[in-house]
Amino acid sequence: MVEFELPEQLTEDFLTLIPEQRLMVDNLMTEGKVRSYSLAMDRSVLWMILDANSEFEAMEIIAQLPLSDYMQPFISELMFHTTSEATLHFSLN
Repeated sequence: MVEFELPEQLTEDFLTLIPEQRLMVDNLMTEGKVRSYSLAMDRSVLWMILDANSEFEAMEIIAQLPLSDYMQPFISELMFHTTSEATLHFSLN
């Protein structure tokens, strides 16, 4: 899990990179490298669950993000990450 500390003041440069960031995250999700992506309501912290084999690999993924120069990452290795999307959903139809 990566916790990003975001800048207190969001500059114009930062704001213009947000669409590119979202596109990159969507692409990384499609590739299975990013499992989840969440932003705090006050926009101070961003959380990302990555599927990486090492901290080095996680840093390589982070380096691809357009906003990586503006965010301070803190990496925590997780034993597991469970979401409701991982459970099977049955249709009664």
